[in-house]
Amino acid sequence: MRARRTAGVVTGVLSAGAVAAAVTIFNLPDAEEAAGSAPGTPANTVEVARQTLIDREDHDGTLAHGDTTTIWARGGGTVTGLPAEGSTITRGGAAFRLDDKPVTLLYGSIPAYRRLSAGVRGADVEQFEQNLWALGYRGFTVDRGYSRSTAAAVEHWQDDLGRAETGSVDPGQIVYAPGAARVESLSTQVGAVVGPGAAVEKVTGTAPRATVLLDASAGRLARQGAAVRVTLPGGTAVPGKIVKVATVVAEGDDGRASVTRFRVTIRFGSAVESAGTAVVTVAFTAGRRPDVLAVPVPALLALAEGGYGVQVVDAGATRILAVETGLFADGKVEITGSGLRPGTRVAMPS
Repeated sequence: MRARRTAGVVTGVLSAGAVAAAVTIFNLPDAEEAAGSAPGTPANTVEVARQTLIDREDHDGTLAHGDTTTIWARGGGTVTGLPAEGSTITRGGAAFRLDDKPVTLLYGSIPAYRRLSAGVRGADVEQFEQNLWALGYRGFTVDRGYSRSTAAAVEHWQDDLGRAETGSVDPGQIVYAPGAARVESLSTQVGAVVGPGAAVEKVTGTAPRATVLLDASAGRLARQGAAVRVTLPGGTAVPGKIVKVATVVAEGDDGRASVTRFRVTIRFGSAVESAGTAVVTVAFTAGRRPDVLAVPVPALLALAEGGYGVQVVDAGATRILAVETGLFADGKVEITGSGLRPGTRVAMPS
């Protein structure tokens, strides 16, 4: 798993290790060098700005269509029809055909688990009636009760499907999915004789999703509802949101102890096209500091007595002002110091 930091999170005064890293990475000048430079106002200056700093940590992910769900046969018979891999099945379409009769896809979260007929009541009845109504069948009230009017509408539906007009619905005649389903792969083939409980196909949602497998050390980033930024294969960056976090326990490499990771699923905030599986880069927010004073990191000076300062330029004169640093992000650093305010000009290296 490859992780990259776009900036390091530092809160308050930097630790000795962070100071050394900052000096090494940005090659900060010291205050004596700044004071001993050519006379006159520094040619390069920048204003202290009030802004929100966001520290992001990048991890590689996969662009696909999210987790797969298996569609099972509830009855036995010969498989006489299967959808093509990569195709989409919508409400009312055939998930597959058994003995030349369609097993119809409907939308919902409650699986078909019992026979529905006149007199039956429950949330599964209401879910079924919502689908029947959405398919254009009328003459009944959508509620928790399966009435004779519902049975009459079901007979019309069964006639259109080429099924026997019984007015009741066996669980083997329908299958539920959260919405339109994309066929990821087939688990059987036309001509196979299957029994109840046989796997028929694996499906996903139709909208592309990004998934990232985070090590336990990066688990703090796996916050459901958190905003992320996803860079697609073409280089376009799009916003996303973490919609699912699952804990995955896998056997360690070379017989080592089991390893816990976090599988993060990301939904996009705008339309994204995906022709297949691809690698993406996901930028997680590791730290955020709103409404702080910030300058470019190269504006920092290493003070002889330790810590940091900036060279303030005011009315043609300069002075060294000690500052405390906070969050480093996107090449800028949060600073606090006596008299600092938005618009204060500080020197930058030539």
